[in-house]
Order: sequence, then structure tokens, then C-alpha cells
Amino acid sequence: MTSTRLPGKVLLPVLGRPMLSYQIERLRRVRSCGPIVVATTTNDTDDVITKFCAGELITCTRGSESDVLSRYYEAAVLTDSQTVVRVTSDCPLIDPGVVERVIATFFEQPGACDYASNMIEPTFPYGMAVEVMSFAALREAHEEARDPAEREHVTPFIYWRPERYRLRSVTMNPSQAHLRWTVDTPEDFLLVSRILETLYPVKPKFEMSDVLSLLKSNPDLQDINAHVRQKNVSPQQKVR
Repeated sequence: MTSTRLPGKVLLPVLGRPMLSYQIERLRRVRSCGPIVVATTTNDTDDVITKFCAGELITCTRGSESDVLSRYYEAAVLTDSQTVVRVTSDCPLIDPGVVERVIATFFEQPGACDYASNMIEPTFPYGMAVEVMSFAALREAHEEARDPAEREHVTPFIYWRPERYRLRSVTMNPSQAHLRWTVDTPEDFLLVSRILETLYPVKPKFEMSDVLSLLKSNPDLQDINAHVRQKNVSPQQKVR
């Protein structure tokens, strides 16, 4: 709730519902993984998120605001998860089919992958990011990561070390990496709101392809947040 560029963004309303509720609804359609867990902070400002989760019958764990890696690790321990699928809470358009594809890639050769993602080589729109990792890799990251960027962004400790961890990349062709569907700014929220207001009433289970078709038919929508730039993950140091 304390997002600097768009405070309270995950519970901002679209069509009378919190943005996060659309993401939860879409993630519930992912059949190949276990229960959804919302890992929020211990800040009083996030009490509203725990209340939302209780109403949605969603497990909610709480941890450090700045040490997000510890928050993920503690959530995995509390839920006894041996494999963790990570989706950030500012991606309400996430496509269950994309999540399923990354999960399938992770398990394609049992025991042969530590981390799979569709953002190692960015070709999907921002807002479709999915990461799948073994609990063992997450535990090692939690125990060994010292760089503040590795603590804040959860997974860099793993994907910055391809010589240590077995990584699998999921891509799409043609690349749509120029599109931005994540919500970090008011412009992002305006775009996502327009997409949901257009597609959800007529096709609640819309897919990524439906959003692409909408933007192709209405190219002016892309201009709403075309100037917004994604924050880069910049390590202070890399110890290999």
C-alpha cells in the first residue's frame, strides 16, 4: 500500500472491485499449482490487504517491507512449499496460460531446473512476468544474499548466477516487450483500467491475445503509458 509512485495501487477500484481481486480471480484458474498466498508487510497500512485476503479466503503472510526476499522465504516455509511460483501484485492482467507455460517449462525435465522465467529474456509484455523456483534455490538466496538489490527484488541472487543455478527461459515471438501492462504509475493504472473496463464485461476470462487484439484495434491506448520506464535492478556488487 506504500508504493511511492502510486500509493495504495493494489486495492484501487476498477468496475467497483479492487485491482488485486482481478489478479486473484485469474490466478485461481491456474490448475497446476497449489494455493495462492499473498505475502504482504507488517506495516499497519497493509492491514487492509489482510482484511481483503480474509474476505477472499486467501492465505496471507506478513514480513519485512524492504527485505522482500525474507518475506517470500518465510511464506514458503509457512506453507511448506517445495516449489514457488512468483507473480507480483501489480499485474492484474496476468494470463493463467502464461503462468501454466512457465510452470510446465520448470517441470519439463524433473529435477533439471532450479529457476524458470519469462523475464530472463524479456519478450512478454511487462505485467506478464512469472517466475518459478525451487525452495532449495530460494532458501540459498535467503541465507546468502547480501546485496540490497538481491534482498529487495527476491530472485536476482538466482538468475545472476547462471553458473550455479540451472535456468530456463520462456519467450514469445514476435516480442511484445515494448508493451507495459504492470501498474506502477497513474498512467499505468489508467491503461489497465481501460483494458479491464472493455474486456471484462464481455469476456471475464480474457487472455493475453485478447489484450493484444484490443491494443492493435485501439493503438491510442498504448500511448497512455508509453513514456513510463521500468525501474532497473542494479546490483551494488556481484559476488560470484
